[in-house]
Amino acid sequence: MNEILHAFFSTQGFVLGTLVPFLFVLTVVVFVHEMGHYLVGRWCGIGVKAFSIGFGPELFGFNDSHGTRWKLCAIPLGGYVKFVGDMSVTSSKPGTKDLDKLTDAEREVAFHTQPIWKRAATVVAGPLFNFLLTIAVFTVMFSLYGRPVLEPMVAQVTAGSPAEKAGILPGDRFVAVNGSKVETFADVQRLVQGRAGDSLTFTMLRDGKEITVTATPELMEQQDALGNKTKVAVIGVVNNKELGQPRVITYSPIGALGAAVEQTGQAIQGTGHFLQRFVVGREDKCQLGGPIKIAKMSGQAAKLGFEWLVQLVALLSVGIGILNLLPIPPLDGGHLLFYAIEAVFRRPVSERMMEMGYRAGLFLVLGFMGFVFWNDLFGC
Repeated sequence: MNEILHAFFSTQGFVLGTLVPFLFVLTVVVFVHEMGHYLVGRWCGIGVKAFSIGFGPELFGFNDSHGTRWKLCAIPLGGYVKFVGDMSVTSSKPGTKDLDKLTDAEREVAFHTQPIWKRAATVVAGPLFNFLLTIAVFTVMFSLYGRPVLEPMVAQVTAGSPAEKAGILPGDRFVAVNGSKVETFADVQRLVQGRAGDSLTFTMLRDGKEITVTATPELMEQQDALGNKTKVAVIGVVNNKELGQPRVITYSPIGALGAAVEQTGQAIQGTGHFLQRFVVGREDKCQLGGPIKIAKMSGQAAKLGFEWLVQLVALLSVGIGILNLLPIPPLDGGHLLFYAIEAVFRRPVSERMMEMGYRAGLFLVLGFMGFVFWNDLFGC
């Protein structure tokens, strides 16, 4: 019995070692996302009926002075804000008969009776707050710890690698990748790791002269910072302390904010690029995981320290923000697509077309959820 309790409740066990970090990561990301919807919706004068972390049966909650029910529910895999007039937690539009049932006061603050700009601002606020969370986390991390970097040098070239075939030599210094200037070795990795199978042009500095070579990155299994095996694109070069001259860049608060905005922009761009390549089958399917993978990574990050857990929150927040902007109902991007059509044609999308869109979108979302669960359990 003692062994069982220790396995579950020690810091290395399931509850404290995995479940608690997982709930922390997911709750923070979901809370910030839904708070974006809530705050901007309230600012636009829209009534809010419920703010929920989780789905399913309510565990506990309370009503505030505005009549909003704040609650924590049993299934901690998301959350929602339900506005006045919403027919479901996905903010589906009420039919004509349902609108007729609203009182005059409710109609005035109902979500679907508001101008397009108010509805669009409220919807886009969720992903936007996710990005702002990432910026805030990176700003604090850069302010406290700085940013460790290596000079973009080549200490070793792997035999038979794309770099060797391209003629890259030890002692070369990266200047640019596909025209993008690089200042650190991490810049080179970032520009290469999502481009497996793409022919890239590298500008190298050798003996004081710039030369240009072409190499095609290949997928290779490596171990990430948390200890997970992952496939990333590489060209087969290695840096070291002697040539890389490791140092830590320190920032003022304003400088940290600027670096955080840049880092977040790179994370958004990289995630978007990955999804584009994934759709056409050019990325490893095991790079996508669901709740089980997130729980595992949360536990691994927690063991390395709280700062690692917070960084995981930042990166997951970017992913959640981008996924929600995909133009698929019932995601935020699907709502924005309907609003864009309404703005162009000066009339709302018909109830029939909207219903068809929601059904098709829900099928895609459920299919995606099934795919990542399969990856978590059996596929990878």
